[in-house]
Amino acid sequence: MGFRLPGRSGARRPGRPLRGERGSGRDRWDTWEAPKAHVLCVARTLTSATRLLDVLPLLRREDGIETYYTVNPGSAFAEGLHAYFTSLGVGDRLLSWPEATRRSFDLAVACTVNNSMRQLDAPLVVLPHGAGYNRLVTEATGDATAPAGLSRRELTWRGKVVPAAIGVSHSEQLGRLAGSCPEAVERAAVVGDICLDRIRRSLPLRDRYRALLGAVDGRRLVVLHSTWSSHSLLGTHPELPLELVTSLPADEYAVAAVLHPNVWARHSRRGVLERLERAMDAGLLVVPPEEGWRAAVVAGDWVVGDHGSTSLYSAALDRTVLLAATGLDELDAASPTADFARRAPRLDVAGDLYEQLLRADAAHDPERLGPVVESQWEAPDKSAALTQELLYGLLAAAGIGTPAATPEPEPVPDPRPLAHRAPTAFDVTGRVGPDGVVEVRRHPLAPRHETEPRGFYAVTDEETHPLWPQSADVLARTLVDAATAPTEWAEEAFRRLPGLSVAVAALDTDRCLVRVRDGRVWEAAAERPWGAARARLDPVVLGCAVHLLGSAPERGGELGAPMVVRTGRHVCRVVFRAAPGGG
Repeated sequence: MGFRLPGRSGARRPGRPLRGERGSGRDRWDTWEAPKAHVLCVARTLTSATRLLDVLPLLRREDGIETYYTVNPGSAFAEGLHAYFTSLGVGDRLLSWPEATRRSFDLAVACTVNNSMRQLDAPLVVLPHGAGYNRLVTEATGDATAPAGLSRRELTWRGKVVPAAIGVSHSEQLGRLAGSCPEAVERAAVVGDICLDRIRRSLPLRDRYRALLGAVDGRRLVVLHSTWSSHSLLGTHPELPLELVTSLPADEYAVAAVLHPNVWARHSRRGVLERLERAMDAGLLVVPPEEGWRAAVVAGDWVVGDHGSTSLYSAALDRTVLLAATGLDELDAASPTADFARRAPRLDVAGDLYEQLLRADAAHDPERLGPVVESQWEAPDKSAALTQELLYGLLAAAGIGTPAATPEPEPVPDPRPLAHRAPTAFDVTGRVGPDGVVEVRRHPLAPRHETEPRGFYAVTDEETHPLWPQSADVLARTLVDAATAPTEWAEEAFRRLPGLSVAVAALDTDRCLVRVRDGRVWEAAAERPWGAARARLDPVVLGCAVHLLGSAPERGGELGAPMVVRTGRHVCRVVFRAAPGGG
């Protein structure tokens, strides 16, 4: 079973030139020569559109290739596609579907397939838009056993195979294609997965991505992945993002959510952010649907996910994976993804999420999911060359020769997560250890999310909840350049909040003013360890540490002495200087 290039007769259909095309020859106003070949990029969903961006660098403009774009209508997840293409700066080459079908092209490329693409006058190359072909979508395929992308309904029209070439990521998929649409097998070729190759190429940027996703000062990153449908993580456990972000200590973990673009397309950007609002108030970062999920895969330490492709890509990088949903009811039982869903460790959403992460990390064995990864992807780091060879082979009739050198996969773009302001209220526990180190553990509080109190409350002066500041032992001002002087602000805070124990005002990123109820005032500064880039002193953490020390009967007299504060894996040494004339 091997790929065979189908024949194609005739040149492009005559008619008025494509938009931006001026016919043969070189206009004197042009800097570069006129294109030799015209390629149409076809998208049905945002997911397939973003995957096209992986392929486009392989179609080099210097070889005389001009690209155009169109949206193949009919998908339930097409919302926002035209705006997305416009945001890429290709609006002047974005064709309506009727216009695209009236023109002839030397090649059409799509990362999804539908038999309506038969209307195009161009050899069509279809590539996967996820980790292979795995999901059963009977509404599109009319088949309860063939996954989307490999079904007869999608690939054929009146007995003829529509695509000129079908790219698969592993030869395993050829066997399943032979079972669902045997006449299409000769059009299939193993091309690997250029998306995975880009992810692997991005590994040296892991620390950069982690910093942009909040994994700083000793924090580790938990990435929550949810695909679409009622079988997904969000479809089965819609409150898990909120439960996760409030269950994990804020100074030990950052949490980022990656939702399949179909979730955004179906429920709207506003709808998604409204559903995640409380979790975002507690510190959840949300990765936009257009890009950023691959950087999160690179950056993550743990993955809480489901049967979506992002969980598989994370497993390919040996990340610790826990599944909150398996989706086995909507997967091709013979697919590697179904095998993955059966093998991967589970998350008990009703259990202690923090302890489960720790246990999963301790028990993590890359060999457990290794066979799944090996059966999902073939030809690692060779996809660009294989895909380019396939595309240029179909462009040979237009006089386009295959480049001598294949472009290297580009690292994926930086993540630009969506976030609310930092959390402003915490439920805090901690202790003063035998060595005098003050250990602080803060859990974010979220409005309308009832939890059993763990310890004492600490809030910032930006907290708007009507009761939490009244119940807080610690109040912190995080704004450095506030109008009211720090000493005046602290005095007023104790007058206004009779239950307050400690007030802290940030003076700089590494200095704070500290006042306790008995009137003692200090300026605290974080010592910068030798060789460290900077010293940071969080006013909330500092206030919590001072409160814990002052509440320990045997340690209360140590206030004002140098202090070591530990939050998870991060340790900060703080020195205090008493106010002039103070005690």
